[in-house]
Amino acid sequence: MGKNRQSKRPAKASGLKPMKSDVKDLALADRGKQKIDWAEKDMPVLRSIRKTFSTKRPLSGIRIAACLHVTAETANLMRTLKTGGAEVYLCASNPLSTQDDVAASLAKHDEISVFAIKGEDKDTYYNHIHSTLEVKPSVTMDDGADLVSVLHTQKINFIKDIIGGTEETTTGVIRLKSMADKNVLQYPIIAVNDAYTKHFFDNRYGTGQSTLDGIIRATNKLMAGSVFVVCGYGWCGKGLAMRARGMGARVVVTEISPLAALEAVMDGFQVLPMSEAAVIGDVFCTVTGDVSVIRKEHFEQMKDGAIVSNSGHFNVELDLEVLAKMSKNKRQLRDFIEEFTLSNGKKIYVLAEGRLVNLSAAEGHPASVMDMSFANQSLSVEYLISNRQKLEKKVYRVPEAIDQNIAKLKLESMGVHIDTLTAAQEKYLNSWEMGT
Repeated sequence: MGKNRQSKRPAKASGLKPMKSDVKDLALADRGKQKIDWAEKDMPVLRSIRKTFSTKRPLSGIRIAACLHVTAETANLMRTLKTGGAEVYLCASNPLSTQDDVAASLAKHDEISVFAIKGEDKDTYYNHIHSTLEVKPSVTMDDGADLVSVLHTQKINFIKDIIGGTEETTTGVIRLKSMADKNVLQYPIIAVNDAYTKHFFDNRYGTGQSTLDGIIRATNKLMAGSVFVVCGYGWCGKGLAMRARGMGARVVVTEISPLAALEAVMDGFQVLPMSEAAVIGDVFCTVTGDVSVIRKEHFEQMKDGAIVSNSGHFNVELDLEVLAKMSKNKRQLRDFIEEFTLSNGKKIYVLAEGRLVNLSAAEGHPASVMDMSFANQSLSVEYLISNRQKLEKKVYRVPEAIDQNIAKLKLESMGVHIDTLTAAQEKYLNSWEMGT
């Protein structure tokens, strides 16, 4: 157990003092506060929302259970929600993504209940999820839909208290839409991931830079001249391919979608089936959201010394169980690198246990990107509360007005000015009579 850990059974109902936290070491709190304050400097949109929330208090009386990556940027979101009047309870959405000093700072300096320890095992991970849910939240805030999944399978009686929820990432949105299609989703969810000011920037620029950051921090390998295989050409894959090429790598894309593959070709990348890419790749990174993207037949074809990583939400994109069975030896070579020695002597290196390499081996997305993502989270929760009577049990996009407003605020913070339509231009766009 960590030093100075706070651990206490959660409060059973609202009106009690916030429950204690379960963090690694409260002595890390001051360092975590410095990290949080540093990130805040690059989050002007969220600061603006916090200022508004401080006077409006639109979240008063709301209990939020949040399952997110516990980073400095997330800490600023938690502060904003609390400023808006909410009781906030936070757990990690990935066992390796927690920044322990940030968790300690939130618990000590902000009196926010945090249940997250970097490297926690699976049982602890789910115990922490249960701890956040025991307060009977009004709103859930997910990154991967684990809170929603636990609620719908193990804590069904809590659902009656929930107004709605938000979802941060592509994987979670896919799971939630599947639930909605099967009529099992029991409350409305806003897909924050689908906001333009989220996935255009967070997924493309955030994932692109932070994934390479994690791979380089873990390996200290030179990207220039290497063959870098990007598995999946969604927004995350586009960003990763763009950044890898920018560092001099020869980028190969694998895809199952003809449209995405065609786009990758037109963007100037080589597109190959995984069976062919496996033979030539030096570094592999999966960003698909699906299972077994790299599996037995691919491991068998890889060259000696191949590096395998994942930046999709769950580690299931790599079939690590079969890799372990194929190997005669496994050892921890350095932080975040496991060496698998196959029966033929070939070595394959897996980064961060196959979990999100950008959050496990690095610090995740830059604050300036998360500024927009978490602005969407804050305003989406406010929208849920204001429109609770109108929303059905389905997945909603972030309202366009919120998306546009966040883009406007971000541009203003960057000192960028844009044009507005003249009266004649508006008339032309809204008419059909004028023609050419």
